[in-house]
Amino acid sequence: MNLEVNVIAGKERSRSQSGAGVGNVWLRSARGNRGEPPLTRARIVQAAVALLDEEGMDRLTMRHLAERLQVGATTLYWHVATKADVVDLAVDAIFGETSVPDEHSDSPRDDIATLVNDWRQAMLRHPWAATVPSRQRPLMGPNFLAWMEFLQSALLRSGLTDKRLNAATWALYNHVMGATATQSSLQLSVEETRLGQEYLESRRDQYPTVATYNYIADDDWDASFVAGLEFLLDGIEAQTKR
Repeated sequence: MNLEVNVIAGKERSRSQSGAGVGNVWLRSARGNRGEPPLTRARIVQAAVALLDEEGMDRLTMRHLAERLQVGATTLYWHVATKADVVDLAVDAIFGETSVPDEHSDSPRDDIATLVNDWRQAMLRHPWAATVPSRQRPLMGPNFLAWMEFLQSALLRSGLTDKRLNAATWALYNHVMGATATQSSLQLSVEETRLGQEYLESRRDQYPTVATYNYIADDDWDASFVAGLEFLLDGIEAQTKR
């Protein structure tokens, strides 16, 4: 009964919060302590990132995070309304680990390549983060927006505007997130790889190209990512010459 009362009380406080009807944590006002135990958003985010790194997305619950912080769930709900808020904050913290360059170089293409490669490394350090973008709202945190501002201003300098600029942005976004999600989750053993290639070889008449070019066995993620990025950058460059 006490738990039910606490949950209801937490929901009522959330409703009274400024911007409570807004689904994105970045568009709502942060709450003060008001006599609550000493818990800050920074501590929550740090603990959430550590939990996600060690145990993965499936183990992130508000109760588990509260236990890790050694506070009650009600105290945690005072600072963050939902688990989705925690994930948004944790993802943005990852983008804060690597600074965006203070200035652009003379080559927009080099700037884009540098940012995208740094982005990939940030995702690979925290593999759970690459699975998040099947999300239902855009990333809006200050660290991510700083990265996005640098990327889009480089695309603008390269000669893209309007819908072509946004299309190029999403192509690069999807390349990073798709590549890192696949690399993080697709872990085939040597035996699985061998059996997979044998399977394709036994059906070479049906799948001759797939069998020939080692679809299953090629796990050079770095080379594939770099080549894919070059394809995109070449395409962007071609678009600016039209």
